[in-house]
Amino acid sequence: MDVGSIVRFRNRDWVVVSEGEERILLRPLTGTSDEVVAVHRRLCNLLGYTFPSERLSPSQFPLPKVDSVADAQSVLLLWQAGRLLLREGAAPFRSFGRISIRPRTYQLVPLMMALRLHPVRLLVADDVGVGKTVEAGLIVRELWDRGEIRRLAVLCPPYLCDWWQKELEEKFHLEAVVIGSGTIASLERQVPPGRTVYEHFPVQVISIDFVKHSRNASPFLLSPPDLVIVDEAHGVVPGRGMDRHLRYELVKELASDPKRHLILLTATPHSGIPEAFQKLLGLLDPRFEGWKFTDLTEAERAELARHFVQRTRRDIEEQWKDGSCFPKREPVDATYRLSPAYRRLFEAVYDFCTEIVQSGKDLEEHRRRMRWWSALALLRCVMSSPRAAQVALRKRRRGEEFAPEEDEEDIYYAFEPDNRTPNEEVPTPLLERVEADLSRAEKDRLRRLEEMASGITEEEDTKLQGCVEEVRKLLREGYHPVIWCFYVETAEYVAEALQRALAGEFPDAHVLCLTGRIGEEERRLKVKELMQKPRRVLVATDCLSEGVNLQEGFNAVLHYDLPWNPNRLEQREGRVDRYGQKTPVVKAIRYYGVDNPVDGAVIGVLLNKAREIRKTLGTYVPIPEEEQLVVETLVHALFFREEQMSLPFAEPEPQVEELHKRWDLDVRREKENRTRFAQRALKPEEVERELEATDRVLGDPEAVRNFVLLTCQKLGITLEKDRRLKGVWHVILHRASLAGVPEVIRRALPDSGERWTVSFESPTPEGAEYIGRNHPFVTALARYVFEEALEGKDEAVASRCGAIRTRAVRRLTSLLLVRPRFQLRLPDRPPLLAEEVVVVGFEGFGEKWLSPNEALPLLHAEPSSNLPEREKRELVAMMRDEVQRLLEETQDGNPLRTLLERRAQELEEAHRRVRQSVGQRVRGLGVQLHWPPDILGLLVLQPEVGA
Repeated sequence: MDVGSIVRFRNRDWVVVSEGEERILLRPLTGTSDEVVAVHRRLCNLLGYTFPSERLSPSQFPLPKVDSVADAQSVLLLWQAGRLLLREGAAPFRSFGRISIRPRTYQLVPLMMALRLHPVRLLVADDVGVGKTVEAGLIVRELWDRGEIRRLAVLCPPYLCDWWQKELEEKFHLEAVVIGSGTIASLERQVPPGRTVYEHFPVQVISIDFVKHSRNASPFLLSPPDLVIVDEAHGVVPGRGMDRHLRYELVKELASDPKRHLILLTATPHSGIPEAFQKLLGLLDPRFEGWKFTDLTEAERAELARHFVQRTRRDIEEQWKDGSCFPKREPVDATYRLSPAYRRLFEAVYDFCTEIVQSGKDLEEHRRRMRWWSALALLRCVMSSPRAAQVALRKRRRGEEFAPEEDEEDIYYAFEPDNRTPNEEVPTPLLERVEADLSRAEKDRLRRLEEMASGITEEEDTKLQGCVEEVRKLLREGYHPVIWCFYVETAEYVAEALQRALAGEFPDAHVLCLTGRIGEEERRLKVKELMQKPRRVLVATDCLSEGVNLQEGFNAVLHYDLPWNPNRLEQREGRVDRYGQKTPVVKAIRYYGVDNPVDGAVIGVLLNKAREIRKTLGTYVPIPEEEQLVVETLVHALFFREEQMSLPFAEPEPQVEELHKRWDLDVRREKENRTRFAQRALKPEEVERELEATDRVLGDPEAVRNFVLLTCQKLGITLEKDRRLKGVWHVILHRASLAGVPEVIRRALPDSGERWTVSFESPTPEGAEYIGRNHPFVTALARYVFEEALEGKDEAVASRCGAIRTRAVRRLTSLLLVRPRFQLRLPDRPPLLAEEVVVVGFEGFGEKWLSPNEALPLLHAEPSSNLPEREKRELVAMMRDEVQRLLEETQDGNPLRTLLERRAQELEEAHRRVRQSVGQRVRGLGVQLHWPPDILGLLVLQPEVGA
């Protein structure tokens, strides 16, 4: 009983999925891989003496009966249902039968690269919003379904853990657990004695900041997984601080096993420090760490290109047919002028901060930098909102102590590193540190500043009023905006004002404020709830700028507080401007004060330069990592100029020129890297060919749509086409309209609402749910159609037998729906089951056989006249006998067997082509036909007399 055999067990027919010395995995003949059971060989033999049903015995797929003969459409439905139920597909991409998305062609490039490596060692550095999670998930699912991995760990920052868990479960049907400080205790209670959490759960999403510490790293490294994904991989290379060192040592230990698969994901692989980038590459292969990246030989470049892919959106849009799946980002500038009251507050605070900075010029470097950071932080609070300024100054008066051993890294408020979320609370501790250096007169000035801040009303806050008007414009144009603020107090202040201001013109507008004071899971639930509202505005701090993708419900951003790091600006806009955005254009509004020197410094020093780079290169380049240089540049721009910086900007200062010079060096390096490693060696037509081959086996989105529409029509489920939105349908859910629908189908429909809006296209239009081949509703329809047909029920939607009279043929022609099973043999692996559903045919009594390409179009033949029921049965019975003879024929020259063996050769060539390494053959790979195949259905086409 080898893989692909049909056996009888417990009065039911099963297919052997895999076999070993001790156990056999069986799948129901009409079921899916979700229903696989394990059977112990010796136990079956022992029980079989007493209970015959427990014995495994050979069986065979039953031929169609002639009791019920239908039309061509019924047989066509059976063919469609059979294809959509395939999970162990025979196509080159084996995993596509189990994923719930329709990947874009460009997203298959990392997968094809991975299949040409053993082990898989890849650095995927595609642009922000391209879909690196999907690209990594495709590799994982493919290796899993090929039996090459059985345990997986995703190491990522804490804020991405829930996102990864959701993506793996919803898109790739891999049930993952999140391992971190908040979940470890509950997970340990589920683990049997003698095992660790890391051994017990096969799919894990782990907070890298949790597992990096020795007490957690030790048990993890004792039994590490087969494949490790490291997201935000730039954060693991050694750098300032112990955190990076611990992350690097952990990943380096995992990478030291030459058999382990390792995938590194980052949109910013090169921070501008060559040594750091070389260490990142060295995780893939120790040789790479010693290569000088700016001076590679052609052989080294070719070798590295096998492990490294880096593409911008522009690369994809220019090279790949489906590059249009990205929205167009429309950058917009909106401005305001300070009111007299706000201007007085700013000037008073600015004078105070200038004195703090300039009076500290002669202090030791550490204390001088403390004054710089204090001044910048205070200015940032004041220009964020009157409430943020008021709260910061009020907290200062509490006299809170600050621990002297506190790491200076925690007070970088003026510059937010990429590898951690910035602090969104007002920087009280930083101000308290400087308090010791202030005189009583200076403290009195700070109290007066607090009184000035508290006296500014909403009407006097022109920044707030301008924001309200910009949001009104966005809502009138049909946008759903995200308003980004830096401080919690500012976000709450803006949200409250927007809720009141929008109520008159937009009574259905919902305004939600989300900050880091709300738990991560609660934030996700609130975002999901808000996305259901017809008109919505989200006000958020940077707690949402990473880890929560908002493209499904929002399509515009407004930066109420400009970030002091262009990388953060890109992260914010990337929440909506990314793969899966349903609107063709997203707006990104840079909001600033034309007479606000703080905004002037940030825009002149940082943001304009970042925009210029993005426009030229097609992607953003991170600001150079020397944080002290950035802070010094801002301080000089604000406090050491003869004139305050305002808009339009004057000639740049020497410090600004130095920063831009270093940045330009990074831009040139980035351009060279992306030119070299954009993977132009893999041509779109090559990848498209393999995707089309998979579609022929499993069915493309158009096949899913046709099957669902036709089956729903036959079952009495009403679908109405949306007249406004292309590709959108509405499933009517009225109880009366579903009264005659089978219960198993009703359970797959939403249990609330009047209608269910769906689409068969991806990205899916706003408000519609994507219906792919693995959607529960499609699966329920396909299983119902398939099982009812195999049972031969009189009222079945589909039928295994059909006969029509048609002008589509000149001779009597028989079409067979055949489900052949193959053994996919991979190097050093047990054989795998592979299936497909094909249509073949023959003319007369086998005089001429038709290939699948010739037979499939005839399955759509239209009847030309009625065919008596008795004649239908006679034709089907006669051709059924001919098929029975072919299945029993063991001699060479069996035409059906010849066709299917030829198909096995085509599949083997396709598998070899996908896994082919340059200049190498894939040894040990083969596809072998299992005989006999399943004959699912039979359609006889009788020519019209005189046609």
